[in-house]
Amino acid sequence: MLHSIQEWTIQHAQQTEHVDWFMALPELMAFIAIVILRGLTKVPSLRDCWSANLGNPQIIGTMTQNRFQDIMRHLRFDDRSTRSERAKTDKFAAISSVWGSFVTNCITSYNPGLHITVDEQLFPSKTRCCFLQYIASKPDKFGIKFWVACDLKSKYICNVLPYLGKDPSRPSGERLFENVVMRLMEPFLDKGRNVTTDNFFTSLSLAQQLLSQKTTILGTVNKIRREIPQSTRQIIALFT
Repeated sequence: MLHSIQEWTIQHAQQTEHVDWFMALPELMAFIAIVILRGLTKVPSLRDCWSANLGNPQIIGTMTQNRFQDIMRHLRFDDRSTRSERAKTDKFAAISSVWGSFVTNCITSYNPGLHITVDEQLFPSKTRCCFLQYIASKPDKFGIKFWVACDLKSKYICNVLPYLGKDPSRPSGERLFENVVMRLMEPFLDKGRNVTTDNFFTSLSLAQQLLSQKTTILGTVNKIRREIPQSTRQIIALFT
């Protein structure tokens, strides 16, 4: 992943500005370390990270502000020359290659426990793209939505999918929430695990699909699900 990012960042910089522009792999790793440190220290602005009063000594000693901004300006996660062609069939084309490697690493690098939780996560973003979501109930209203499967105990991301709008590959008649859970859980089925969901995902048909592959489900159920008996709905109404 790092070698790919290095290659495409150098390619972009040389094509747009300097023919001799270069970034060594340790320098890229230092850049990523600063990004992580900025998130941990929550310094108000980029300039403050290098200021005498608010600056982080580790950041100041790692890279100059000008070099950090130079790398950030050219940072790329794909081959720019082929993106327009790939974007015709892949909405995530600008990052899909590195993203695919990241997800594969998540799946293969950790053996989750018996309990996995599936939920949605909105990552704040101001990017203009066709799959940007607006969710009024979230603290940050705009962002890119991801479906995430996490190990209950360690909170490790076991599998993750971006929500890119209508998926033409989803089988006709299969409901979105069922498709999401089955895709996220696919690498972890037939092992006697349990998946926990909220009422967006939980349904009888999903439970049956999971059970057929030696996986159980625990989750709240939306009272409007069509498989809930009328007698049960009447009981629910008494307590709501």
